[in-house]
Amino acid sequence: MSRTYLRAAGLTAVGLLATGLSQESTARALFDSAAVPEKHFAVLAQPIGRAQWKLLVLEQVKAQPRCWRARQDGLVEPSLNRFNFSGICKRYLDSNGYSLRSGGQDLGTRFRFRLKRSGTSLKLEALDPQQRAPLLVGQAKISKRDPNGFVALQLEPGWALERRVYQGRPLNHLYFAHQEPVNRLLALASRRGHRSGFSRLGAPMAPITPPPLPAATASRRRTARLASTAPIRLQVIPFRR
Repeated sequence: MSRTYLRAAGLTAVGLLATGLSQESTARALFDSAAVPEKHFAVLAQPIGRAQWKLLVLEQVKAQPRCWRARQDGLVEPSLNRFNFSGICKRYLDSNGYSLRSGGQDLGTRFRFRLKRSGTSLKLEALDPQQRAPLLVGQAKISKRDPNGFVALQLEPGWALERRVYQGRPLNHLYFAHQEPVNRLLALASRRGHRSGFSRLGAPMAPITPPPLPAATASRRRTARLASTAPIRLQVIPFRR
């Protein structure tokens, strides 16, 4: 009886495992993606406080009024707050609005986005906590920090915005997408990080050669020491009682 119970329990576990695997495979293939017109979107970095940044994506759904405008100082001013932008502009503010996609695979639960400043450059990176090297998705030069001025980010070559699609129906969710598989992107990022780490040490320098000793002087001194046969004078210290 116990053997029958154990055998049945084992078959149930295998069945549940197979069901879980099939559900995971189905989830991976659940969503598709479609390209979007880049001119209708702006990928922006919003300054928060003194040093923090927030990622924001704006979409121009209708032509007018404009949802954002470029300033003369190189920053971007979102103008959608000046009017009722319902049906005209869309905002994608967090992981509910955008995620990472690579090689046709959704990676929103594995990667998170961060904005990191390095000198005058602001970088949009996708970070997997299990990996040392982040993926560089986009970046921009920072002219200055203005609480009311957003920074327009340019996506790196190979990266593009795509829309999530379910059974042919577009959804209100965007992907930062790349056609290459994520493992290949991570390998390239790791190699770039390794090279940049060594580059901070500077170019290798040849060892410094010590100056040569005067050959003639050294030779004469060595010859005099070897050829001298004169008695060596020792200092005598008198003994006193």
